[in-house]
Amino acid sequence: MAISVETFFLNADAQGTLQAQIQEMIAAGILSGRFRTGEKLPSSRKLADHLGVSRITVTLAYTELVANDYLTARGRSGYFVSETAPVPPSFSPTEKSHDTVNWSRAITQVFTGGDSPRKPRDWRSYRYPFIYGQADATLFDHANWRLCALRALGQKDFAAMTGDYYDQDDPLLIEYIARNTLPRRGVIARPEEILITLGAQNALWTVVQLLLQPGRKAAIENPSYYTLRDQLSHTGCTLDVIEVDKDGLPPELIAPDTDVVFTTPSHQSPTTVTMPTARRKALLDRARDIDAVVVEDDYEFEMSFRAQPSPALKSIDRDGRVIYLGSFSKSLFPGLRLGYLVGSEPFIRQARALRANVLRHPPGHIQRTVAYFLSLGHYDAQIRRTAKVLQERRAVLEKAVEAEELTPTNRSLYGGSSLWMQAPDHVDMGQIGMGLRDKGVLIEPGAPFFAQDTRRHNFYRLGYSSIASERIPQGIAHVANAIRAYRA
Repeated sequence: MAISVETFFLNADAQGTLQAQIQEMIAAGILSGRFRTGEKLPSSRKLADHLGVSRITVTLAYTELVANDYLTARGRSGYFVSETAPVPPSFSPTEKSHDTVNWSRAITQVFTGGDSPRKPRDWRSYRYPFIYGQADATLFDHANWRLCALRALGQKDFAAMTGDYYDQDDPLLIEYIARNTLPRRGVIARPEEILITLGAQNALWTVVQLLLQPGRKAAIENPSYYTLRDQLSHTGCTLDVIEVDKDGLPPELIAPDTDVVFTTPSHQSPTTVTMPTARRKALLDRARDIDAVVVEDDYEFEMSFRAQPSPALKSIDRDGRVIYLGSFSKSLFPGLRLGYLVGSEPFIRQARALRANVLRHPPGHIQRTVAYFLSLGHYDAQIRRTAKVLQERRAVLEKAVEAEELTPTNRSLYGGSSLWMQAPDHVDMGQIGMGLRDKGVLIEPGAPFFAQDTRRHNFYRLGYSSIASERIPQGIAHVANAIRAYRA
């Protein structure tokens, strides 16, 4: 089998000579298992044309890889991955450990086997990564982030970095969220009503633990964030799955015995539809009538580049029944793992106690670094810069989608960083996605977003936060070609 030339690309920020970069790229592909023993490499001429380098550069790289036994040359047939190519070392004990515990009996709850899919760890090595929620290194303000981190490491902030807050948080970060972040969403909250979390996922877990148990009922959107559904399944609560429409979650479909409603009104996950103001009011009226708590996940409001986002559901809540979730993962970077919960003081008090029992608090140094990054204006500057680039990429993506006659399910009013797409009913986008990896294309199949008994395999998500504009058209062409060639 031949390795497609389109799986190769040079990183503009890489160090070393072009020859060294090509060697490293091929060696990494072999060591990671992407390139298999016996597979044929592209010809030196074809790879040189694709990468925009001289043929002699590729030839020298191939020659060095042959010398190091990564590749083998077969006369006029070309270069192939060597049968004796180096592989990552592995340690295999010769004797099995003496384990007499019956773990199937000892473990009382099983957390494996959920719907949460795993993104490839080497997603950056793909030429067309239409993957959602990952950071683009070219857009991040590395210099000012480093300065803020260094400042947070200074003697003046020694207590903030090393101290045990127990159940409290960095007062500087809480103050910024209360005075700047939340008012942008129309939300006014006191410090006692704000809790820092390890990202939105930890915030959802905290809410689920405090509000749900066997005998209670939760209503969620369908499709929805798969991890939330996994978390709810472990509580023993009754789960009511409600289909969203063009305006989001229909309030009239919420059952009268519902205790907690989970919703993403500003930017429905994953369809990206925005709930109109009239429906938001209707949702709050319905929650009041049945005495339910509403959990609002406002995960991507910062990415509204087409227009100002609608005020948060929490901003029109007059009963204190909305619990609001925010996160810096999408606007800064997912590895930061920092978010926040906003709710009535009695709820936040219990959430704070639960967090203290499990993990105390998010690291003080991280909180203080983020507080400086926000308060010194670097965050707002990055948001503006990112929004401008996302708007450009979105325009290119929509044009490419239209040219290839693919079908987006809606046009988000405010922006975001993804398109929710629908293929013909007979197409399994899970199979398409696996096949596209050989072309250097990553997409997200939509099936995991749907509840099991409503699973739809012809939906998929195209993220554009981490792919350069110039690569989008060719990547979309690969997707379109794969869908047209699909046979059930």
